[in-house]
Amino acid sequence: MAVKIFSTTSVLILSIALLSFGHCCYGQLRVGFYNKDCRNVENIVFRVVREAFIKDSSLAPAMIRLYFHDCFSNGCDASLLLDGTSSEKKASPNLSVRGYELIDDIKTAVDLECHEIVSCADIIAIATRDLVNLASGGKTWYAIPTGRFDGVVSLASTVDLPSPRMTVSQTAQKFADRKLSLTDMVLLLGGHTIGVAHCSFIMDRLYNFQNTKQPDPSMDSKLVQDLRAKCPQGSSSDGIINLDQNLTSSNTMDVSFYKEINSRRGILHIDQQLAIDGMTSKLVSDIANGNDFLSRFGQAMVNLGFVGVKNKGNGEIRKSCRSCNSPFFCATS
Repeated sequence: MAVKIFSTTSVLILSIALLSFGHCCYGQLRVGFYNKDCRNVENIVFRVVREAFIKDSSLAPAMIRLYFHDCFSNGCDASLLLDGTSSEKKASPNLSVRGYELIDDIKTAVDLECHEIVSCADIIAIATRDLVNLASGGKTWYAIPTGRFDGVVSLASTVDLPSPRMTVSQTAQKFADRKLSLTDMVLLLGGHTIGVAHCSFIMDRLYNFQNTKQPDPSMDSKLVQDLRAKCPQGSSSDGIINLDQNLTSSNTMDVSFYKEINSRRGILHIDQQLAIDGMTSKLVSDIANGNDFLSRFGQAMVNLGFVGVKNKGNGEIRKSCRSCNSPFFCATS
């Protein structure tokens, strides 16, 4: 995929900027938090991210997932990055999370210019924004408020993420518990317009939906046939499939995910249910038929970034993103 950097249209930049200013400050978070002490931080992050993306564009969905998993459990505090015998990394949903090495590289580059000023939590937020921009071909960019501190508690037992097999109402409740709206939920799940899933997540939908020994009736029959060929029963390997089955844009951040689920071509159970359930079906149609998905997704990512933010009283600026500054004030096992 060709990488176009900062080719954003003025209209889209303006719409995202206006949305972001509406949510510019929350506690210590604000756009331009580092303007005084590390004014070049966003340029440094972008340089490292751009180099990594050119080598491996799959880092975009990987980092969106890392950002979501970190924020959704215990808040946006980089607690997912902490190593430990029982840290969040060890929780089952997080075993396949990746992108840690990219964060390490960014932290090293930032600290060369601004030693121990920028938090790992803010690095995650800025890097994810930049990867969303790159994955959209430069068509979206949103101002991300910064000023987060890094958490010192990371326990697998506290990880609480929505399962792809949950109903829409169950998933919506988890988002509501974090003060995220139904619209935020539908937009954030639109991150599935890039990325992949393993066959094991959908075998029941292909072969034995709700113990009927039949495929999920909500899935397009042609898609069932195609996916059965990629995910045969009894296979010794766990194959990988695109979450967006529009193969011309499965690696591009765009609105096609919503068009696909509206055509009964959703991969994960929760994705397909978004287009069917009365709580969300109109939202899905509006997004699928509109032209503002990227700007609205950017605002939802900003909203996610406010969840469970730590401050100086209950957080720190880590020297290493993988460990607390003092083992005596760190809970990872």
